[in-house]
Amino acid sequence: MADHQTEPRLTIDLPVRVWGMNAEGRPFSQHARAQNVSSEGALISGLESELKVGDVIGVQCEEKKARCSVIWAMNTGFIKKNQVGVKLLEDQECPWKSYLPMSGATVSISPSNRRRWSRHKFSLPLEIRDERVSAPARISATDISGNGCYVENMLPFPLGTVLKLDFWLESEHLNITAVVRTCDPGVGNGIEFTGLPDDGKQRMQAYLDATDPPRGSASEKS
Repeated sequence: MADHQTEPRLTIDLPVRVWGMNAEGRPFSQHARAQNVSSEGALISGLESELKVGDVIGVQCEEKKARCSVIWAMNTGFIKKNQVGVKLLEDQECPWKSYLPMSGATVSISPSNRRRWSRHKFSLPLEIRDERVSAPARISATDISGNGCYVENMLPFPLGTVLKLDFWLESEHLNITAVVRTCDPGVGNGIEFTGLPDDGKQRMQAYLDATDPPRGSASEKS
């Protein structure tokens, strides 16, 4: 373990199909997202089904399929739902190999690789404008971090929609661009603050952490 070499993980958001048996022993098949990919594994987000460590699942990226073992699992709430770290089984070819800048190294994906941006159950009024529509919508974010938020909406925006967000953070007025990253029909959207500079994200995260201190570990940063 001590000499386990790691390779830089590629931060990416790839659509994948995942199938197998869930923690209750029922078969499932759904679309999800592969992130933080490497030549040996990935972080899979957006799973409806709960999985447990040791489960073997199938993952398909474009036309390539592979079998993977779940090495950690956790429920991350509305935005990314169930999230798992997976490692390719020994005889499987990496299905996202063509996206990797390098290959041949190994990687360890552990539960300690937590999100840089811890989310808070925090109500934040927003004015959201889809640039294709003239009238803005006024709505409150229900789950928010310095990098994005979740908004409940019976008629959610399609994936990839570019939005303009207008809101106040204490005395600071923010007007930024954002992109819809997840779409849950009849429920809402996960939104990433693409137009907020990194220092602005840091300030926002610090404000949220101070207003609603994270429970448990004092360090959620990676």
